[in-house]
Amino acid sequence: MIDTVARPTPMVEMSRIYKHFGGLHAVEDVSVDLYPGEVVGVLGHNGAGKSCLMQILSGALAASDGQIFVNGEEITLTSPQDARKYGIETIYQTLALANHLDAAANLFLGRELKTRFGNLDDARMFAEAKAALRQLNPNFTNLKDPVSCLSGGQRQVIAIARAIYFQAKVLIMDEPTAALGPSETAMVSNLTLRLKDEGIGIFLISHDMHDVFDLCDRVVVMNKGRNVGSFRIEDVNKDDVLSLIIKGTLPDDWTPRGTTK
Repeated sequence: MIDTVARPTPMVEMSRIYKHFGGLHAVEDVSVDLYPGEVVGVLGHNGAGKSCLMQILSGALAASDGQIFVNGEEITLTSPQDARKYGIETIYQTLALANHLDAAANLFLGRELKTRFGNLDDARMFAEAKAALRQLNPNFTNLKDPVSCLSGGQRQVIAIARAIYFQAKVLIMDEPTAALGPSETAMVSNLTLRLKDEGIGIFLISHDMHDVFDLCDRVVVMNKGRNVGSFRIEDVNKDDVLSLIIKGTLPDDWTPRGTTK
């Protein structure tokens, strides 16, 4: 019997993406997709092409070839501002925060709220930032401190709050728990799962296998610019994923793992 049940349309679909820098083929014929409320891990060694692929989706780089669809509609991305119009926000490993500014100023950096007279509406930005940050972390109290004085976890909360405040539907998270201690890693992981429960789709770039297997529904592994494997997380274990990252192939005796992790 033929299965006539139609698959839902992905939030994001990147189809046959290429990126060349002269003779260097950074991304070669890569296709990935993402559905609402899903976390997809994008893995690979440095230089494997994963960050380049996500920079194309973020609008920071232009693809040499290929198509990008949002909710089934083909789009063109020429800048991060274009990506934001479609609800695609990126939380970079560096967090892209201005160290000398406080939480509110960073949350609205480049997208400041204005009064009806065209002046900066500092009071409204502070109130909005306080509400957004407290929603993610009720213990966030030092809103007026420069972010250089904040912990890594607090800085990550500001970056996430900025994306959510501006109604992100798709988040690209680049190594969100790098350099965080255990308690802050747990906090950011819990935030990621909350966002997933709210229907946000997340591409997670990570080298941390604990993050990958705790948070992801699927994994996409890049090696030498190519997608060498896309799997549901329950069908692979850590050794399988490491084999794909290092060799570009699964172990010779591989079979789907079922629910084994």
